[in-house]
Amino acid sequence: MKHTVAVQVANESGVLARIASLFSRRGFNIESLSVGQTEKEDVSRITLVVCGSQKVLEQLEKQLNKLIVVYKVSNITNDPAVSRSMAFIKVRADYATRSEIIQIVDVFRGEIVDVANDSVMVEITGDEGKINAMEELLEPYGIIELVRTGKIAMTRGKK
Repeated sequence: MKHTVAVQVANESGVLARIASLFSRRGFNIESLSVGQTEKEDVSRITLVVCGSQKVLEQLEKQLNKLIVVYKVSNITNDPAVSRSMAFIKVRADYATRSEIIQIVDVFRGEIVDVANDSVMVEITGDEGKINAMEELLEPYGIIELVRTGKIAMTRGKK
């Protein structure tokens, strides 16, 4: 099962390496990772997506909480939350196919962020399924390059 974990940590050098090392030593695979500063200058938030049983997740939470640089660990998998990922997809596009690609992008509420003679770059934001669906529809045109962010998530309401 996939779990989404939000970890508040000290915003200082080496913290991500220490956390990644903990995962590596325990043999856990990180499926998605996103890190950024929070509303507090000295705190960063790491959003992780990991696979494993509930027992494995509990072990992971205990190990993370032992690190001095970790302030709070929250499993938000089952909480009401908003989550998003983003992708840039560079697609082959000539005069004949450019309008078709733009129509696909419009349906998904994406944006064309760059246009060249032989390609367009698309930005898409949404859940994993939405990004996968757009990638699948753009594949026949020829995907030149694709890059995705890790998932970010925040629980709804006051918490």
